[in-house]
Amino acid sequence: MTAAVLYGKEDLRLERVKIPQAGPGELILRVGAALTCGTDLKVYRRGYHALMLTPPIPFGHELAGVVTETGPGVTTFQPGDRVVALNSAPCDVCFFCKHNQQNLCADLLFNNGAYAEYIRIPARIVAKNTLLIPAHVPFEHAALTEPLACVVRGLEESGAQPGDTMVVIGAGPIGLMFMHVAEIAGVHVIAVVKREDQIAAATLFGARSVVHIGSVDDPIAAVRALTPEGRGADVVIEAVAIPTTWEWAVEIVRKGGVVNFFGGPPSGTQVQLDTNRIHYGDITLKASFHHTPATCRTAFDLVTSGRFKCADYITGSATLQDVPTLFASMMNRNRNGTSRDIKTAVFPNPTASSEDTK
Repeated sequence: MTAAVLYGKEDLRLERVKIPQAGPGELILRVGAALTCGTDLKVYRRGYHALMLTPPIPFGHELAGVVTETGPGVTTFQPGDRVVALNSAPCDVCFFCKHNQQNLCADLLFNNGAYAEYIRIPARIVAKNTLLIPAHVPFEHAALTEPLACVVRGLEESGAQPGDTMVVIGAGPIGLMFMHVAEIAGVHVIAVVKREDQIAAATLFGARSVVHIGSVDDPIAAVRALTPEGRGADVVIEAVAIPTTWEWAVEIVRKGGVVNFFGGPPSGTQVQLDTNRIHYGDITLKASFHHTPATCRTAFDLVTSGRFKCADYITGSATLQDVPTLFASMMNRNRNGTSRDIKTAVFPNPTASSEDTK
């Protein structure tokens, strides 16, 4: 079969490799759709990910497909089932799992290799984080479950309530997901965007107000002016991962509010924060990483129920042969600030319809 393999910084190659075989408790999927992801782009740019992978390694982690083989001991699934397999599963026995922090599992098992014709799903993920896709849901929509699960957890951890005001800084794929999930939850969303072409997307996904930083002299003042009585937002989500926007987030939140530093900056990144404001303003600063089996199921319900605008989120399509040039072009678009794409669906098996059923 053909698979995309990451060898290092901006070094992604298509290779012919053996079709994997299922071991005990495992599944083999024919990949129906795999999605591009900001994390994959970051890994492509840096050439590694400290937790998820070490090159050379099969690449990609957001996918859905059809079961083609079941390993010994698998009873929940059978060949022909349409499933979404998440990219990780916790051990449920370590300190963190026992303290309801499965996202921080000391033995968190990751799986990569979505940009391929077939993928092996490890037994632990089969048992804990693989879900049957209803017949009406296309593969590319089901594959949104993984990033959406991270966002769902971030929203839950932020404690936003219906009627609250939330500011989302950043209108990339994750920022837009935050806007939409918050809007579905009845939260008033203010978006902060970098480019004019992001205004329409932020509005589509639920932002009631949008601040384009290129159109205002003081983004902090412009955002605070849109909050009730100008006191700041109840919750601020930082989804850019640069020091400047981390600092903005602390200045935008109200007294007693919550800032969630969701964007993942490079190791060693430093920021300067107003400690007086944080202390006397009784501000909560937190960060959210990854997902849990529970938030995966909440996200999957949003996707399969039709409440999440999946079709609007998939803005492009590609074949497996396109993947290396696709990531190179994504890098160039980001450098030039011209991309209007949100997510591209890669179809490794173009003859397999997203409507495949048992």
